[in-house]
Amino acid sequence: MKKPKITLTLIDQKGHMGCHRGHCIGDTFDFDTERGKLCPMAMHVAFPYIDILRYGGKLPSQPDGSIVFCCPDVDVINVFKIEIEEVPD
Repeated sequence: MKKPKITLTLIDQKGHMGCHRGHCIGDTFDFDTERGKLCPMAMHVAFPYIDILRYGGKLPSQPDGSIVFCCPDVDVINVFKIEIEEVPD
């Protein structure tokens, strides 16, 4: 079985400043091919969640198989959603 496709989408911004990397609500990133485009601080937070999803885990608070997290920059607070898509063999 192939590794599932992981997509990260910016779904909200809660801070009082714009994103330092220029990310905007609606921006979507494919983890395998575009992870270098995602802010390194956000990626640092996302990576453990991506590992959970990629290897079959789920968070009890997210029964649909997605995970929502935010970047650690308190002035920006970008909110991302991580979604998984099974890739057939």
